[in-house]
Amino acid sequence: MSQTINLANPAPLGLMGFGMTTVLLNIHNAGFFPLGAMILAMGLCYGGIAQVIAGILEFKKGNTFGLTAFTSYGFFWISLVVLMIFPILGWAEPTPTAFMAWYFVMWGIFSGFMFIGTLRGNRGLQFVFASLTVLFFLLALRDFTGSVLIGRIAGFEGIICGLSAIYLAMAEVINEQYGRTVLPIGEKQL
Repeated sequence: MSQTINLANPAPLGLMGFGMTTVLLNIHNAGFFPLGAMILAMGLCYGGIAQVIAGILEFKKGNTFGLTAFTSYGFFWISLVVLMIFPILGWAEPTPTAFMAWYFVMWGIFSGFMFIGTLRGNRGLQFVFASLTVLFFLLALRDFTGSVLIGRIAGFEGIICGLSAIYLAMAEVINEQYGRTVLPIGEKQL
């Protein structure tokens, strides 16, 4: 006699880790506050570690997309913090800005492919990945050109991206709790 195990949905945890950290970093990118320990700690702990945990839990549920997305972006956040901290600690030279642009290009390409994977999902998820793809390419353009204006535009776009992930996370939690659609996320596509 087989027993079905009902596992909780780890996606809201991953989406919140991504969303809150993205909003906070992009408040900095938009020019409101300097980069500080709070953003780095959020990047390492909630954006990084919490997303990796969510990705591992998606593996347990058999969700390849969730596994790939959450573990990859979790390690993105961890690597971004390491890129900032290692030079301060004297463990590595700072990465040249133009080379950081290529880092963002690679993540933009990855995000674009992940966006294609959302086309069979809900509109909320599609928006998160579309806006994230745009964000990475804006950050790359900022670093290629040295444009403060493009950096600020990227910051505002990143705030919107992060807020969309927070909304999607809360919609998934609240809709599940109430057993009906309280916060709409758009119908699943065929």
